[in-house]
Formats: sequence, C-alpha cells, structure tokens
Amino acid sequence: MTERPTLDRVVVLIPTYNERENLPLIVDRVRRAVPDVDVCVLDDNSPDGTGDVADQLAATDDQIHVLHRKGKEGLGAAYLHGFAWALEQGYDAVIEMDADGSHRPEDLHRLLDAAEDADVVIGSRWVKGGEVVNWPAHRKALSVGGNIYTRVLLGMHVNDATAGYRVYRAETLRRLDLGSVESAGYCFQVDLTRRAVFEGLTVVEVPITFVEREIGQSKMDQNIVRESLGRITVWGVQRRADQLRERLAGRARWHKL
Repeated sequence: MTERPTLDRVVVLIPTYNERENLPLIVDRVRRAVPDVDVCVLDDNSPDGTGDVADQLAATDDQIHVLHRKGKEGLGAAYLHGFAWALEQGYDAVIEMDADGSHRPEDLHRLLDAAEDADVVIGSRWVKGGEVVNWPAHRKALSVGGNIYTRVLLGMHVNDATAGYRVYRAETLRRLDLGSVESAGYCFQVDLTRRAVFEGLTVVEVPITFVEREIGQSKMDQNIVRESLGRITVWGVQRRADQLRERLAGRARWHKL
C-alpha cells in the first residue's frame, strides 16, 4: 500500500445562506471538537446578515476565515470556490460540513482517521452504524431510494453518494477535473463521488448520525430533487452507452484476429 502524505493542514468549509443563528453554534462545536483544524465560511451574501456574523467570529479567531460570495449560486458553486481557495492556501485536506448542525463535528475525528488511508471519506447515513434523527419516513425513503437508484445506474459501490459530510485530500481534488463540474445543487455530491470512483480512487464510508436541523429551514426543494434525478439519469445513460461502445469495439477487434 502506497503511503499517503500526512494531513497536517485541514480546513472545514461551511457554506451558508441565512444561517446567522446556526453559524456561531456549529463553528464553536468544530473548534472544540478538532482545535487544530481551520474553518472557512462560504457565505452567499445572506440577507439575514450571516456574513457579518462570520466576520465577527473571524475577528476573534485566526483559524476562522470568511469568503463573501456575490449571491446564492448553489451548493456546488460555493464548494468549488472553497476548494480553489483551500488549494491556493496549501491545505492538505478539505472537509465539507453543513452549517445547520446536521453534521456533528464530534464525529469529525473518525472521518479524519479514515482519511489517513483514503482519498475521499464520506460520512454515511446508510451503512451499518449510520443513523438519521428526526426525519419523517417519506424523507428517509426518498434518500434511500435515490441512493439505490444512483448506485445501480452509475455502478458505484457507495451507499450514500448524496451525503454532504466529507473529507477530500488536496491531491484528490486536483485529479477530479473540477473545472468541468456544472452541478449546482445536491447532485454535486454525486458528481464528485462518481468522478472519484471512476478515477479509481479509494472512497471510504464512515457511519455517522445525521441530525435534522432544529433552527431555520431546509434548503432542499423539488427543483433540487429534479436536477439531481435528471443529471444522474443522464450520467447513467452515458455510462451504458460507453459500455456498449467498448463491447462493440472489443468484438470488432476479436473478429480481426
């Protein structure tokens, strides 16, 4: 097994839009749970003043950073901005984490431990030991069903490809051709998962407890679901077409022998 570089400098990326109440709580939990890890808030010009709250937090802690974005452009765009910044700053790994408390910072040390021997680590709800708290049955069914659909259509052995609690090594991000990523909503997570799997990278799932937010409103809506379903279907069709072309090319080569 090839020895991977140590993860000496790590940053947690936290995208925000109207999370002024949640942000101080989640940042405090991160700083307590993993004191050596930095935090970068990616605020999409929140009208509720979340960006100002982030600036106040950064003013009192050198390990907290803020990137102010011009407006709400989607989760994928925010993370791509954060990835580019983190790579420029020389971080060894980046972590994706929601601002609403659904991703428990107290679980982060287990994800980082797993990242010592992996390229991507996913905090998974749908593996043995994973759990979701305070979700209605229809929400669980939608997530489980969507992940089964994704796994079958894209041929990936990942149980929670839509999960948003992740660790990416810096060299992994450099290999994923991020400049061609167009996914804006939650299918951004599926997009990066499939790119990592198809690159032959090591993707590990670590069970987590996902806790539904208690403050504020979820950003999930029907448009996000439709975008995800549509893009995953297109990727699946493309994959099947590529497989068919490879088989036909293989048969043609065999007949020439």
